[in-house]
Amino acid sequence: MVDANVVAQKLKELDRRIARTRAVCPADPEDLAADEDALEQVSFNLLLGVQACIDLATHLIADEGWGPAATAREAFERLAEHGVISRQTVSALRNAVGLRNVVAHGYSGVDPMRIYAAARTGLADLERFASEVSAWVGRELGRELKTSYCEGKKRVGTT
Repeated sequence: MVDANVVAQKLKELDRRIARTRAVCPADPEDLAADEDALEQVSFNLLLGVQACIDLATHLIADEGWGPAATAREAFERLAEHGVISRQTVSALRNAVGLRNVVAHGYSGVDPMRIYAAARTGLADLERFASEVSAWVGRELGRELKTSYCEGKKRVGTT
């Protein structure tokens, strides 16, 4: 059975990382490329945002007894198989995991333009994940979840 409090806590962390990414990312990609501190802050918050999605996915899989996923990408596939998230979201988050791995492990360096694109357009994918998970949890619990707001987007808490 889904633990709504754990889900709400993980969604709150995801919201925080999305908000921090937006707050520290310059409007111009060249400014991000030229500012090492901003690049590191944006990269770090993106990494933690994607990690929050992974943590939430593995939590739901464990709570529902769907068997462990071998990889983060597989965890998102498992959620789609059980109707938690859409195929579109799976595809986007599989790409996000790749970015997370580059940032976390320094594979081939961090491309400031890739980080900028993720900060400007990829955050919508994380928000869609949160929305789809929230809706599924609400259906599973048979009740609506209390909402809060971050950057004008509807988010989940517990009632």
